[in-house]
Amino acid sequence: MQMSEMQLTKRRLLSGIAIAAAAVALVACNDSKDAADASSSGKTMADGTNVDTMQTAATAATEMPESDGDVDMAEVLKPGVLPEMALGKADAPVKIVEYMSMTCPHCAHFHNTTFDTIKQKYVDSGKVQFIIREFPFDPRAAAAFMLARCNSSNPEQLSTPEQYFPMVSMLFKQQQVWAAADDGRAALLQMSKLAGFTEDSFTKCLTNQKLLDEVNATRERGSKDFGVNATPTFLINGKRYSGDMPVDTLSKLIDSLL
Repeated sequence: MQMSEMQLTKRRLLSGIAIAAAAVALVACNDSKDAADASSSGKTMADGTNVDTMQTAATAATEMPESDGDVDMAEVLKPGVLPEMALGKADAPVKIVEYMSMTCPHCAHFHNTTFDTIKQKYVDSGKVQFIIREFPFDPRAAAAFMLARCNSSNPEQLSTPEQYFPMVSMLFKQQQVWAAADDGRAALLQMSKLAGFTEDSFTKCLTNQKLLDEVNATRERGSKDFGVNATPTFLINGKRYSGDMPVDTLSKLIDSLL
């Protein structure tokens, strides 16, 4: 799919989140031409192709993940059009930038099973700075990112990391509830109310064309500048890794860089 076809208009966003997204939420997440090679990597294709065979924990625990290639980390760490959503010390020796989609099941699996442990073990101890960037595959994912980016009490203002990360965590934990719902708008509204949104602030957030354009620009930058074509993709100290990683695998990689 060409990037121009992925551009989301306000009309498509508001209508798209009302369309059933079960297929989107249950497929794998990668835009690579070689889906067969990606079949064990726990990642999702941007075009919706199913490559949903996950690495087993036993295999992943004994092997270092293979890099997809090199990236210029100095360029990666330059802020984009949206403020960085970062946790950890800016001078941490290991930098992790994750590109993710809110409707990607592999991203949800990583954040529900791996992220908190890595945060406690490495981010809170000052060894890792972890940055999240948006890479939506569909209107519903873009809407979820916009809601995470909005201040629930004043949707004309952007959220802080202290607001953003809990919202992302909640949406991933409840992904099957809203991502696969027949009425996506109603399901996201219910989720948003748990984070302090009203129907009015919810609507104002999702009709913010500037924010939508910035979310799309974040995705385009990841794709064009850093070769991101799958979620989750991790850019770690100059290397690109695509696919879900369990705690043992990511810990082994981080330890090798310390």
